[in-house]
Amino acid sequence: MTSVVIPAHNEAPVLGRLLSGLLGDARPGEFDVVVVANGCTDETESVARAHGVRVLSTPVPSKREALRLGDREARGFPRLYVDADVTVSTAGVRALVARLGGPGTLLAAAPERDLALAGRPWTVRAYYAIWTRLPHVRTGLFGRGVIAVTEAGNDRIRALPPVMADDLAASLAFGEDERTVVAEARAGIQTPRTFADLLRRRVRAATSVSELERETGPGGPSARTSLGDLVRIAAREPSLLPAAAVFTSVTVLARRRARRAVRAGDYTTWLRDESSRAPGS
Repeated sequence: MTSVVIPAHNEAPVLGRLLSGLLGDARPGEFDVVVVANGCTDETESVARAHGVRVLSTPVPSKREALRLGDREARGFPRLYVDADVTVSTAGVRALVARLGGPGTLLAAAPERDLALAGRPWTVRAYYAIWTRLPHVRTGLFGRGVIAVTEAGNDRIRALPPVMADDLAASLAFGEDERTVVAEARAGIQTPRTFADLLRRRVRAATSVSELERETGPGGPSARTSLGDLVRIAAREPSLLPAAAVFTSVTVLARRRARRAVRAGDYTTWLRDESSRAPGS
């Protein structure tokens, strides 16, 4: 049995969309889905129960705690960890499971990203035009909202320190020969609808990366973008020079704004992008 753990904090507007796609073509008993409602003050639990999945509840509004609880109650492997604000189909989950079920050393897999960019400001679209071309973004498991692991892969990520950038930490925990991105599986991801929400996300990401680097120490794995990465992208596609300028500006500004949280050791303020959870997203 494949288990799917979904941490959900006030995700009533989007959770039904995820569960409908995930379970749309599933056979009875094929997936063991556990929604962990953490610190919810909306109808998240009701939405989950309406789809016939198991629901756990904790008053603690913490994704880390939700993942821990869900992991404890999940019944099978491969095991998927899925963010409530993305979408993935039954076929997509099966494709991930099939890849992990084959021979070899693969311990973790994630889907390709389908980024929703229609109607977004030019600055948001420009940022993602560069971000999606970065080597570590193209091959990493993070920023996809879905990670599938074998039992051995689960042991690997459970040994990781609790950090805000849990998907980045999980991605970096596996070598290139141990993880894969499965083209046959697609994750629908809502991007920020405003520049302010984009910046909020990037401040959170910059803070998260600093926390992860603090935990792993000097010389540990990293996913920071280098100037060389941007130069190579612009050299291959000169038309992206304006987008590269936007990307650089956002990155510099986000790192500056993240410094206050880093200095204070505040790695718990989530800075959630509510625009991607708006009705119609």
